[in-house]
Amino acid sequence: MKRVLYLLLFLLVFSCEKKPDPPGPGPEEEVFVPATRVEGRVALSYVTYYSSGIPDPSLLTHICYAFAELYVVNGQYRAFRLQGEESRFADVANLKKTHPGLKVLISFTHTVSNKDNVQGGGFSALSSTEEGRKAFAQDCLGFLQQWGIDGVDIGWEFPGISWSGHACDPLADTQNHVLLMQQLRETLGKDYLITFPGYVMDVKHKNGESRYIDLRAVEPYVDFVNVMTYDMDAAPHHHSALNDPRAYWDCARTLNAYKAAGFPVSKMVLGIPFYGRISFSSSPSAITYRQIMQLDPSLYTIEKWDPSASVPYVSRNATGAFYCGYDNPASIAVKGAWMLSMGMKGMMCWMYHGDDASGTLRKAMWNAVMKPL
Repeated sequence: MKRVLYLLLFLLVFSCEKKPDPPGPGPEEEVFVPATRVEGRVALSYVTYYSSGIPDPSLLTHICYAFAELYVVNGQYRAFRLQGEESRFADVANLKKTHPGLKVLISFTHTVSNKDNVQGGGFSALSSTEEGRKAFAQDCLGFLQQWGIDGVDIGWEFPGISWSGHACDPLADTQNHVLLMQQLRETLGKDYLITFPGYVMDVKHKNGESRYIDLRAVEPYVDFVNVMTYDMDAAPHHHSALNDPRAYWDCARTLNAYKAAGFPVSKMVLGIPFYGRISFSSSPSAITYRQIMQLDPSLYTIEKWDPSASVPYVSRNATGAFYCGYDNPASIAVKGAWMLSMGMKGMMCWMYHGDDASGTLRKAMWNAVMKPL
């Protein structure tokens, strides 16, 4: 009996002891504190039809859903359709119901992937006639109204040039692109957003031909441009350097090109890659940030920093050779401070699912964009 009483007393005493607090962050962990949203600034991500998972809208102001593709038959525009499953798009569009401040745009591509479609002239054919431009613009308006989303992102890469086997007309594409954007603005009015993924250079003219986008001419019709300041080179150079004369191009030269073209800096959204570029021909040609963080440390060294370019890179341990350039929280912070000091509108990333499971890059991008001045 005494043993039972002693046991009960023991349990009573120790059950009344204060339980230890749950463990906090370890010495290398940091609690993420999101910056307060600043109205007018843009933190945008491209979300693809072929990725999985629903994006976290709390760290985004805009989503461009990629993609919808054009159906052009015998040189005439017929319709456009989503790539992938409609349910995937619906899940993203429905984020607006719980986050009414979120803007969702449908992004159009110059490429074709749907099995019932062929490359039949694309933007080049569509924009070549007033009839085609008006029909496309009306279809866009109907789609936006049907889904209750906020705008269109016109990914014609690029007028006057073919990088993916799509049709092009160097004599007319650049001007027809302007006419297409003008028609979209006339049809959609001021209540819908019109954007485009922009090349890092202005239009180029030679021997009566033109390539790329006429930035000055298209500016009145667009809300902002998502400048693709990535893939500006490949190993052994950085593909997204802030300022690096060794690379083919960089962010600083892109800004200067847009300014020289007369495009307002306040309409520029700086592109951040959520991937590393290895090459444009080998396989793999690129790897996501998630994959970079999972590289075998016995073979690769990550998080090496290039102070002159303000970006990190990966090297091969065996040779010390440059493997790929990429962006991390440190480079995003540096670019963010530069972007705000230049008066740019914000940042965008290609692509959301390239981030790691913790959202390391999107957290860094949000705080870089929303940093108080």
